[in-house]
Amino acid sequence: MCAEAEAAPGCAQGPAMALAFCGDEGNSTAYNVDHGVLNNGCFVDALNVVPHVFLLFITFPILFIGWGSQSSKVHIHHSTWLHFPGHNLRWILTFILLFVLVCEIAEGIVSDGVSESRHLHLYMPAGMAFLAAITSVVYYHNIETSNFPKLLIALLFYWTLAFITKTIKFVKFCDNGVGFSQLRFCLTGLLVVLYGMLLAVEINVIRVRRYVFFKTPKEVKPPEDLQDLGVRFLQPFVNLLSKGTYWWMNTFIKTAHKKPIDLKTIGKLPIAMRALTNYIRLNEAFEAQKNKRSSSPQGSRSIWRALCCAFGRPLLLSSTFRILADLLGFAGPLCISGIVHNVGKGNNTIRPQIKILGVFFISSQEFLSNAYVLAVLLFFALLLQRTFLQASYYVAIETGINLRGAIQTKIYNKIMQLSTSNMSMGEMTAGQICNLVAIDTNQLMWFFFLCPNLWAMPVQIIVGILLLYYLLGISALIGAAVIIVLAPVQYFVATKLSQAQRSTLEYSNERLKKTNEMLRGIKLLKLYAWEHIFHSSVEETRQKEMTSLKSFALYTSISIFMNAAIPIAAVLITFVVHAHLTRKADFSPSVAFASLSLFHILVSPLFLLSSVVRSTVKALVSVQKLSEFLSSEEIGEEHDKSSELRSADNHSKYQAVITNGFFTWTPEGPPALSNIDIRIPQGQLTMIVGQVGCGKSSLLLAILGEMQKISGNISWTSCTSDSETGEDFSPEKESPVDMEVRKRGAVAYASQKPWLLNATVEENITFESSFNKQRYKAVIDACSLQPDIDILPHGDQTQIGERGINLSGGQRQRISVARALYQQTNVVFLDDPFSALDIHLSDHLMQEGILKMLREDKRTVVLVTHKLQYLPHAGWIIAMKDGNIQREGTLKDIQKSETELFEHWKTLMNRQDQELEKETTIEENPVLERHRRTMYSREALLKDDEEDEEEVTESDDEDNLSSVLHQRAKMPWRACGKYLSAAGILLLPLLLLSQLLKHTVMVAIDYCLALWTERAISFKIEPDTKNCSQCMEFDHSQYSKVFSILCCLGIILCLVTSIAVEWTGLKVTKKLHSSLLNKIILAPMRFFETTPLGSILNRFSADCNTIDQHIPATLECLSRSTLLCVSALAVISYVTPMFLIALVPLAIMCYFIQKYFRVASRDLQQLDDSTQLPLLSHFSETVEGLTTIRAFRYEAKFRQKLLEYTDSNNIASLFLTAANRWLEVRMEYIGACVVLIAAVTSITSCLYNKITSGLVGLGLTYALMVSNYLNWMVRNLADMEIQLGAVKRINGLLKTEAENYEGLLSSSQIPQNWPDRGEIQIQNLSVRYDSNLKPVLKHVNAHISPGQKIGICGRTGSGKSSFSLAFFRMVDTFEGRIIIDGIDIAKLPLQTLRSRLSIILQDPILFSGTIRFNLDPEKKCTDSMLWEALEIAQLKHVVKALPGGLDAIVTEGGENFSQGQRQLFCLARAFVRKTSIFIMDEATASIDMATENILQKVVMTAFADRTVVTIAHRVHTILNSDLVIVMKRGVILEYDKPEVLLEQEDSVFASFVQADK
Repeated sequence: MCAEAEAAPGCAQGPAMALAFCGDEGNSTAYNVDHGVLNNGCFVDALNVVPHVFLLFITFPILFIGWGSQSSKVHIHHSTWLHFPGHNLRWILTFILLFVLVCEIAEGIVSDGVSESRHLHLYMPAGMAFLAAITSVVYYHNIETSNFPKLLIALLFYWTLAFITKTIKFVKFCDNGVGFSQLRFCLTGLLVVLYGMLLAVEINVIRVRRYVFFKTPKEVKPPEDLQDLGVRFLQPFVNLLSKGTYWWMNTFIKTAHKKPIDLKTIGKLPIAMRALTNYIRLNEAFEAQKNKRSSSPQGSRSIWRALCCAFGRPLLLSSTFRILADLLGFAGPLCISGIVHNVGKGNNTIRPQIKILGVFFISSQEFLSNAYVLAVLLFFALLLQRTFLQASYYVAIETGINLRGAIQTKIYNKIMQLSTSNMSMGEMTAGQICNLVAIDTNQLMWFFFLCPNLWAMPVQIIVGILLLYYLLGISALIGAAVIIVLAPVQYFVATKLSQAQRSTLEYSNERLKKTNEMLRGIKLLKLYAWEHIFHSSVEETRQKEMTSLKSFALYTSISIFMNAAIPIAAVLITFVVHAHLTRKADFSPSVAFASLSLFHILVSPLFLLSSVVRSTVKALVSVQKLSEFLSSEEIGEEHDKSSELRSADNHSKYQAVITNGFFTWTPEGPPALSNIDIRIPQGQLTMIVGQVGCGKSSLLLAILGEMQKISGNISWTSCTSDSETGEDFSPEKESPVDMEVRKRGAVAYASQKPWLLNATVEENITFESSFNKQRYKAVIDACSLQPDIDILPHGDQTQIGERGINLSGGQRQRISVARALYQQTNVVFLDDPFSALDIHLSDHLMQEGILKMLREDKRTVVLVTHKLQYLPHAGWIIAMKDGNIQREGTLKDIQKSETELFEHWKTLMNRQDQELEKETTIEENPVLERHRRTMYSREALLKDDEEDEEEVTESDDEDNLSSVLHQRAKMPWRACGKYLSAAGILLLPLLLLSQLLKHTVMVAIDYCLALWTERAISFKIEPDTKNCSQCMEFDHSQYSKVFSILCCLGIILCLVTSIAVEWTGLKVTKKLHSSLLNKIILAPMRFFETTPLGSILNRFSADCNTIDQHIPATLECLSRSTLLCVSALAVISYVTPMFLIALVPLAIMCYFIQKYFRVASRDLQQLDDSTQLPLLSHFSETVEGLTTIRAFRYEAKFRQKLLEYTDSNNIASLFLTAANRWLEVRMEYIGACVVLIAAVTSITSCLYNKITSGLVGLGLTYALMVSNYLNWMVRNLADMEIQLGAVKRINGLLKTEAENYEGLLSSSQIPQNWPDRGEIQIQNLSVRYDSNLKPVLKHVNAHISPGQKIGICGRTGSGKSSFSLAFFRMVDTFEGRIIIDGIDIAKLPLQTLRSRLSIILQDPILFSGTIRFNLDPEKKCTDSMLWEALEIAQLKHVVKALPGGLDAIVTEGGENFSQGQRQLFCLARAFVRKTSIFIMDEATASIDMATENILQKVVMTAFADRTVVTIAHRVHTILNSDLVIVMKRGVILEYDKPEVLLEQEDSVFASFVQADK
């Protein structure tokens, strides 16, 4: 070919060549220029090459230089900053241009195929234009990202030249009478329009950016997001190509393979996607709705309107994409029909008749009758369809995620204003609120994700049925009718499925509640030998759950079966009817396989329909719940300014005053507090005292404004320093509104039930305030927390789990008090801070913390307490009784006016008169305190050494854990093996065989169809050729019989496989749960102390749920998609073995894509889950600590925290979505390549008479299926990998060693009523918690006679509790023995031993159920015995007053009783078991002194004949004992009668008693 061909068309007249630019027929008119150069078609085409060559020459050097200097870019995400106007339009036009050019090239090649010689000018210019178009967009992208607009001038010239040359060509076509019937004319016209539009876009860039022809170019700044390097989610900022193919994710997914993804890797959310932005958008929509409908602002209707108003636009976009994708999906069947039809006729293009300008022109019909053209068009249609589909998914999910963030923020803001009574009176439980956040917001998110289907599905179904009718006539309608008639059945199955799921959820919630209670009270269960009761209770609920799981499995398998069987049934009926009814019908391969593909397309929307409808129903319910929640009662802010204390005298004297207050918890209920008139003096210590349940805590909450006020006034002085909130509230600055609302400043409040955050110890104490080391140390010291901190694995950086699970009651209480002490507020409220502390800790806290840190700072302190010995320190005392104020004043006032009350107090305090009056204690105390402190710290050091070893082992575990977490594992095949092997020996082969058989039969059905149609068509062609008049008609019956038998077999096998999978799942889940429960309940106590409760619970909740409901479905899906892909590739390879060559590179690509994706997906999935936990726990924390947060005035800080948690959860979800789209787009594109290659190879094979057209149809139908199932396969593989983690974790727990429950003695050798006397001999006893830890009791010897009362005392950590646990063999006794009534307890079965002794623990544990169940779960006692026990425990009047008496309900954890009452119930529970040995482990810690004294007397009388061992906090409780044991560091220090020890001056016991006064 002559190189300068385009410049001088005449030069090709040299020697004849096979290829010439203008063709070389002998009489060539191609070189005729008689009518002017421009009338020569070849010259015009040559002219068209000029702009493209110009562009390629100009841009290549610039591109290479530009790429070389990439490093000089400024540090912003420059590569994503798209700031030229018309950016997206340019990309869209370029894509259309490329497609039109491909068509032009194809048209040139096809029309040239009929000439004798090749005319390069028909397709070479188009080829050059194609290259130039790609270059133009690459060039533009580089200029835009490196911000050199001046270089765009090259593109301006290019578009101008291209437009002019194309216009010349178009005009010449018009002159020569070429019209719309010729395809080339249409294509040229389109190109003129496209080049013109691109030129307009280019001119617009100059107009807006003024980079040339203007004096001052316009300066632009990159958006804030792109200046922030922390923003790594670039989807909103990248160009269209990268948006559509998720190209920007490449680097991210590659790095994920090298190192694990964490929150730092994924960075921050772009501003437009942050929860705050979306919340503001949603709130504006809500406000707009409110203004429109002032009557019912929060109805569910207006919520829907607000949601649509705020998030409707992206949904419209998503729906548009979806409808486009669905319509493009029909290109598949149509192209298959065309290809098979054309191939059947030998692909003979009708010879064009028209020859203009020396070349042939063809019409679009002639163009489309070429099989190769159809194959290429199919390829493009698939690419486009998949891109649109993924874009639709992405936009819908992104909208859903944004919506979820906004609603969660809205719910949180509402929680901050909820009235406390709503929470405590059970109208809104913490659980309901957490469900609203965890479940309902997700339901709405899913609804928005599935929403586009609501509009797209009807379109898809209607178009599908019309096409089928066009292909098959009336019989198509019969087939479609089968599908449509079965759709309601599917819907029915789907509703049943969701009902089964709901009931499963209810049972599993109940089971979890029981499991949770069982684990929380595991110590008690073991000590009381009640494991079996709770085990059977959990098992019973599990049985119910299994029943509903069975129906869930049944409906799932029916659903899977129908999915697979409906298309088979529809195809069978349609084809058999079509073959037999319509004799003259066209039953060719092209019709058959196109219809087959259409049926495959039709089934998916009908299957999805049920889940979309279900999701819609759930969303409606969720919005209803949301509207109820948003309209629930809020806390009342008072707006009467009159109550501000302004007058100077008042103001200096009282911090807060309540006058004539009546307060209630529920608006309807009776007042809980009445006639409240109190004053709280400023800068003094006020104490509130009274009996258990008289309303002390309620009074504090009433002052804080948490109770509902019926009448009366609460007024605060306005001079609170607000330094702690970090805001400067000076009166001048306050607007009138502020003045009204801010009735009080922040109050440091420590509630009775300690409330801790899921954070480190340090964060719990500083509580969002700035860190001041000196103050922090002083607070830690005042609360004696240092020794406890030293024990913790990471000191004060140790995370405290959900509700502070890994701390004892006393530690939690002290951290809660430390928080109140640390804050700089003027007012401090402490609600019974001593309840869980022993006497030394209480004294120390009182002296160092309350008196020194608070009172000396002149801070107003209000202290609720039972410890009356501290009354002399109080500046003001409020005595309460039955919800009323009995008396208020100073101690002296009360002594004068209420002598009786004062005397009562004095007896309780065990103090001498003169000591009370003189208050000498205050001077003496510091000396004693210092002495005690030095002893304490020495103790702490020794305790430290003991703990060292434990710490080492724990930190080793931690390292282990982190290495396990980041092990970038292969597929967990072992866990998969474990899962399948749990199914048993029968099910496994059935599972595998049925799957293989099913897929073999499916292939056989389609192969049979290929043969049948092939025979029918050849039978039809033969008579035509022979022209015979009396030929027989083709007999369909033989083929239709075989086809029907195969179809029926296929349907049966579908049923078998779906049932086999679900049955396997059921068997495995049953086996795993029961073995897990058995293992856990029999595990030693040490296991529960070292394993966080949350992680054990997770095994029972999340992991069991995964195994119950998710793994079977994923397994089925995975095996189905894998086998479908394998069978499809096998079929294509059978049809055209050539395909195998192309398969190799595609398979390698697939392997790497899935390998990289699986790692990233697993990390992102874990991140998504792990970021959800802090978010949900932040909600539950807030709900639980609402009063504390509001007291501290920390609402804003907590809201900020919520926004951070929501954003990190949302960005993880968004990245996960983007990663899924990244995979799917790539897999779909590979699928499209498979289709293209299969089509080209099979067309070629067919044309050279190797295969029949029926097989071509078969191959192409299967190729289309591959593109559908490839990404399903990889997605399911990734899901399976994550879900098998659950099996792995449960297997880990199954390796736990159980306690040894067997004894050496059989039940017959143990006397029935042992121990009847209660004699205890302890011989050389040494005990440790674990074989690798140091002993906690060393060589202890003691003898306790029957009926003796023993008191054990000692400092924290001296081994008192270990002593009591040794009786129950809860700790490892490695030396010595305990003999009770002549039997060595080591020989007894554990169940027997523990059931014959009684103990009351320090932490009161109540289970949900009735009072009767709590006292006697074994159902052994009569009512009279239970009433007697309640009377002993001073609870008879309380229980009598309750509705139902003994059958009154106890809520979870006994929350509906006060702490003291719970402790009394635990006492009653122990009294019910009439055992002769009775152990009280610090059992009266949270009871007021009066009740405690009564109890002591009762214990002495009711248990006169029993052996009682009391472990004491308050030493005075054991003064009446027969013997006292003083312990220190696991050794008995003193062991004698109390009076003897008190006489010895230097005895430790005497110093304890002294201190307790």
